[in-house]
Parts: sequence; structure tokens; C-alpha cells
Amino acid sequence: MAKVHPESNSSSPPLSMAGVLRREILTVWMKSLVMNGNGCTVYDSGGRIVYRVDNYDYKCSEEVYLMDHCGKTLTKIVRKKLRVFGRWEGYRHSDGPTKGRKPWFRVGKACRILKGGNPYEHSVTATGCGSSDPTSYKIVSSGHKSEYKIKDMAGGLIAEVKRKHTASGVALGDDVLTLMMEPNVDHLLMMGLVIVCGLINNSM
Repeated sequence: MAKVHPESNSSSPPLSMAGVLRREILTVWMKSLVMNGNGCTVYDSGGRIVYRVDNYDYKCSEEVYLMDHCGKTLTKIVRKKLRVFGRWEGYRHSDGPTKGRKPWFRVGKACRILKGGNPYEHSVTATGCGSSDPTSYKIVSSGHKSEYKIKDMAGGLIAEVKRKHTASGVALGDDVLTLMMEPNVDHLLMMGLVIVCGLINNSM
């Protein structure tokens, strides 16, 4: 199998959580660093590990931790059981109890299929860090579980996930993805949404 990152796999400090002034492209490998585990490993453009998720023996876990390359928890993602469609909530920098705390973001799985709408669209509400005004996004898929776009409510592209291709144009496996984020995007929030999509699609 072709390597999933361009250079080395050495560790590096995490990316800025507030985004940068240029487009950022990461490689998301839907494999855990833990043998026989479930999760994903995220590399920057230099092949350095920046984020990771390790679910060990549990696939589609109800509680997932997004960590930096050293294993420090950055975001806790919890699935809330609803009768039909379910909901995922993300909490910043915490590995403690979430009861009574206001989530940083929520993702609602699409229910428009009952109304004749797009069954591949999910709603996102992010409160932001210290902000009282929630920001809304939508996750739109073409139907292929490995490819989707994150847009603002005006339809502007915020981030995009698609299968990774080699320099010669050959597509790698369904578990090797490219995450492209537009400038001034909160990387940690986008990673949280990518993790939720992986859980929705039973990819990790």
C-alpha cells in the first residue's frame, strides 16, 4: 500500500486551534496507532502526526477523545441516544464528566429523509469559545461515506473531506482521506466534525 503521508511520521506540536491565514491540508488515516484498535491518525503536510483517536477494542464508541500527538485530550465527543436519529456533542479540553456542562458543538443526524429532503445532510451548532451566539454549519455528503463538505448556512465552503490521491492521480483506499480547511477556520472544531462523521459512517 502507498504511504498515507508525504514524508516522515514523526510527531509535531498540534496545529493552531484558531486556524491560519492559508488553506490547510491534512491527511486523515482511519486507523488507530494502537494495534487492533479503532480510531484515526491525522498527519500534516510534512507527514507529522498532529491528532489521533484511539478507541482500542470498541468501534463506534459512545464516548471518543480527540487527542494531540502526545495523547493529551483536546475534545471529548459523546453520543446522546435519541429514539431515532441520535445526536453527538463535543466538549473542549475535558476528560471529566460532561453532565450539566454546555457542549461546545452539537451534530444532529439528518432527519429530512422523512420529509423528502437530503438524507445526507447533517446540522451542526457550535457555541464557540466563550460566545453566547451559536454558529450553524451543515455537513453535506454526495452519498459516498468518505467524501463530504462542511459549509456555513450561506453555502460557503468551510472544509472538505475526500479520498486521498497519489501525485500520479491514483486513489488510495477508502480509509485514507484528505481534509482541506479554508483559512481562518478553527482546526479543532473541524476535526471534531470529521470524527463525528466517522462515527456516523461506522468508519472508526
